[in-house]
Amino acid sequence: MTITSKQNRYLRGLAHKLKPVVMIGNAGVTDNIIQEVDNGLSHHELIKVRISGMDRENRGASIADLCQKTESELVNTVGHIAILYRASKKPQIKLPN
Repeated sequence: MTITSKQNRYLRGLAHKLKPVVMIGNAGVTDNIIQEVDNGLSHHELIKVRISGMDRENRGASIADLCQKTESELVNTVGHIAILYRASKKPQIKLPN
């Protein structure tokens, strides 16, 4: 699923008040991290992930890897924070057209 720019803006607005649900440290993207992100997306659809202990290139690669393995969309990154979205089977968030 690809989100449009209008939907992306809407999701960024919703994510503004959220706190990071998952924190990734020096170990990077592990199976436990993938499981936690998957659980967070299943329950909330929109989550923030904090990635610390990495430089910009490694952070970008980790975020791309995480999105691929959890089948989620990257909404935005701000510094060490990534916002991820994945619609659940019964969507809680109604995206604009």
